Amino acid sequence: MEIIQQIINGVSLGSIYALIALGYTMVYGIIRLINFAHGDIYMVGAYAGFFATSVFKLGFIPALIFAMAVAALFGVVIERGAYRPLRNAPKIAALITAIGVSLLLENLGIYILGAQPRTFPDVFPLEKWNILGVILTNRQVIILGVALLLMVVLHYIIQHTKTGKAMRAASFDLDAAKLMGINVDKIISFTFAIGSALAAAAGVLVGVYYNSIEPLMGIMAGIKAFVAAVLGGIGSIPGAMLGGLILGLAEVFVVAVFSSTYRDAIAFTLLIFILLVRPAGLLGKNVGEKV
Repeated sequence: MEIIQQIINGVSLGSIYALIALGYTMVYGIIRLINFAHGDIYMVGAYAGFFATSVFKLGFIPALIFAMAVAALFGVVIERGAYRPLRNAPKIAALITAIGVSLLLENLGIYILGAQPRTFPDVFPLEKWNILGVILTNRQVIILGVALLLMVVLHYIIQHTKTGKAMRAASFDLDAAKLMGINVDKIISFTFAIGSALAAAAGVLVGVYYNSIEPLMGIMAGIKAFVAAVLGGIGSIPGAMLGGLILGLAEVFVVAVFSSTYRDAIAFTLLIFILLVRPAGLLGKNVGEKV
């Protein structure tokens, strides 16, 4: 029963990593950019959910939608203001800009919101159920339910809508997509918007689960989600989901078997291992590049 308990805890944590990792992998899949500001968008979403519930007194679902909308707007503004002007510049310029945007958001968060952690409103009083010796909480059920729903919606958008078809075309060949009449700028902005919205949902879920948020919460979460994206195969949406779940399970089992001291180290250990053994990731494909 202890193993089942750890699996449930790991899947709950991994679902959050997966939601953040999806933003990394979608953006990279289209414009080959690692958006290092993505973890801080997750922080923005958490604070948007915090103010929606504490100031505007919204319920969980309206607060979640509000946070996703705010983060989507941030994502589009960052893409248009910081990344679009550098789209034809050397990749290193865009990478440095992404790090700069990340630092800007973190310091603006500290300046405007204060450095002290804030207690997330108790939108769901904690309930525990003992099912055959396995402890399951209502918050875990909510995290799993929301994460699964958002992943299903994302899958539907990408596989069964015109916009999703355009995203897949742009991911395959950006120049060919332009020749086919696809408005690439709009597709890239939409990709940033939807990736940022998913990260915001993860931020709200973390606030609900741990009852605490702070301006620098996106640093480690963003790095771990990036590791999850690389682990599954950067650019692969199923890979991002799988990588997030694997990382969440690995963290929980490392804490259970060894110590919480090693919970962050396991992410970097997995990153080094996957880069040595399978650089393309578990579900990624090795693609030759002309030089």
